[in-house]
Amino acid sequence: MELRHLRYFQAVAQTLNFTRAAERLHIAQPPLSRQIQQLEEQLGVPLIERGSRPLRLTEAGKFFHEHSAQLLAQLDEVCESTRRIGKNRRRWFGIGFAPSTLYGALPELIRQLRAEEDLDVGLSEFVTLEQVAALKAGRIDVGFGRMYFDDPALIQEVLAEDPLVAVLPLGHRLVADSLSLRELAGEPFILYPGRPRPSYADHVLGLFRARGHSLKVAQLANELQTAVGLVAAGMGVTLVPSMVQRMHREDVIYVPVSDPGVVSPILMIRRKDDHSPLLERFVALVHDHFDTRTN
Repeated sequence: MELRHLRYFQAVAQTLNFTRAAERLHIAQPPLSRQIQQLEEQLGVPLIERGSRPLRLTEAGKFFHEHSAQLLAQLDEVCESTRRIGKNRRRWFGIGFAPSTLYGALPELIRQLRAEEDLDVGLSEFVTLEQVAALKAGRIDVGFGRMYFDDPALIQEVLAEDPLVAVLPLGHRLVADSLSLRELAGEPFILYPGRPRPSYADHVLGLFRARGHSLKVAQLANELQTAVGLVAAGMGVTLVPSMVQRMHREDVIYVPVSDPGVVSPILMIRRKDDHSPLLERFVALVHDHFDTRTN
């Protein structure tokens, strides 16, 4: 599959007419039809109901149209940023983040950095181990994660310890001023992320295991928002960093955990040999924020 297949299909999906799509693409109609047929053969499913007038997309075609449009938009943005950087008009700075860290200081820090520096900031949602790989490959410049690891090529710095809170559906019988891990261990539990592992999920399992409790995992979720949504649907309970309470929802209750030491670290991760001025400036912004907050 090549990029032209995606662009050709987008033109057909948007016009629902091979003639108009061919005119938009400045090619003849027969080659366009052949390219769409090749795409369908590679995918193994029909994307267009050709017998209908006007043309209609199949259910698979609608799905492919939506997601391939997003991919092409992202690619166009990457290409434009690459041109600006290559012409020395803009610099690029890559930040990896675990989803829950986005509810804390990170958005404000990014706004501050962009206000002070002329650059494009690339944001990539990664669990901690994915950030490690992205840092070592040079795809990002700094990461914000929640899991300790051992790698001599990287610096990991604990910025704060975020207390964990229980998430319960409205009206749950355990809603109280605080809850113990023992009480939570007796409930169906929504564990996230389901993959990749190890991750925050293993940190949560370890907290229960250290206190002699095992979890009844009712459902695995790959996204934080999905986990909270499953709680709201009554599928179970879960634990989230306290800063996630800023994700205001009216269908769940956040309850503090009474056990001491039930926290999740906020880690800043960077390459040990990277001393670029831009990275050093961002690290200083991070230190200023967290030093101010803790003093």
